[in-house]
Amino acid sequence: MGAASQPAENQDLAASFTIRRAEERKFSGVRLVQAGYHTRSLSLYAKLGFVVRVPLACMLGPAIRQELPAFNVRRAQMADLKACNNLAFRVHGHDRDGELRENIQQGSAVVVESRGRITGYSSSLNYFGHSVAESTEDLQAMIAAAAAISPPGISIPIRNAQLFRWCLEHGFRATQPLNLMSMGLYNEPAGAFLPSVLF
Repeated sequence: MGAASQPAENQDLAASFTIRRAEERKFSGVRLVQAGYHTRSLSLYAKLGFVVRVPLACMLGPAIRQELPAFNVRRAQMADLKACNNLAFRVHGHDRDGELRENIQQGSAVVVESRGRITGYSSSLNYFGHSVAESTEDLQAMIAAAAAISPPGISIPIRNAQLFRWCLEHGFRATQPLNLMSMGLYNEPAGAFLPSVLF
């Protein structure tokens, strides 16, 4: 979801279909990323029962290509999957095994190691990828090590002021406002993260 440029009737149908499908499959919650400038879709989702959980800024910037001291960023391997899933579960209360497995096979996933263990991972550092980490510094290490950040950018939780400011200081700019919304079960993240536009 999150196709805010669609006509209102199409958004309504898509949202209703998604909610019905989630109910049929007995999902405990539904999440989406909404284009913050699109007030019609914001109102629609709110009326349907979605709650804004985290305001986001899609940010685009130059490749920093730096290795931060005490952090080792490397390509993720299948042997890392269990540690990454455990980390995602600790931070979000669920993992994204299927998506991460696919990204590892495609070669786009990375992990960051610090403090003697895997402390963060990214399925891919772009609009459609997600990242999970123990700390903001772990996220910074992965962003700093990226060879490129492809348009339209990555979604930064604005309330993570440390990360937001760090991105601005490294030449990133906000390209559009977004909102992470959910209906039903939502676990407040117990760590640092970058959501995917697909969440």
